[in-house]
Amino acid sequence: MFENIASHTNFILSAVLLGTGATIIMDIWALLLKVVFNIPSLNYALVGRWLGYMPKGQFLHDNINTSSPIKGEAVIGWTAHYLIGVIFAAVLLLLMGLSWLESPDPIPALVTGVLTVVFPYLVMLPGFGMGVAASKVENAHVAQFKSLMAHTAFGVGLYTSAILANWIF
Repeated sequence: MFENIASHTNFILSAVLLGTGATIIMDIWALLLKVVFNIPSLNYALVGRWLGYMPKGQFLHDNINTSSPIKGEAVIGWTAHYLIGVIFAAVLLLLMGLSWLESPDPIPALVTGVLTVVFPYLVMLPGFGMGVAASKVENAHVAQFKSLMAHTAFGVGLYTSAILANWIF
């Protein structure tokens, strides 16, 4: 019984560590783009606004930017951003097993990162009113590329976090 609890605890702690680390790397990438190239990143308050409207039954917006702000949307959005990173890390660990952490291979981490771009393309951006893969946005290809690169940075972060965890522990 205690082995099961320890195994579940190791899994949860590993997912939190990897997901948080990978999301930090993703945020560092976004900050680098903003500071060096003046390329803005996603405003996570908009994620919070989108999520905040869901309990009221509104999942789709004509334009999330023109929807009325909700109380605490920035906190909701940033919390969701990190929680989603942990969930994506947990999926990687479910598929690869905890043994992947003992000798991390970059390919599964990068593939996971790249595949996570499906979530904003097919769920979040349409919910924001921007269409599938930002198809309703001017210069949609730029938004698509930025999102793909951000999620690739997340994949790099998964691998980097696994290496750091291995080194520390």
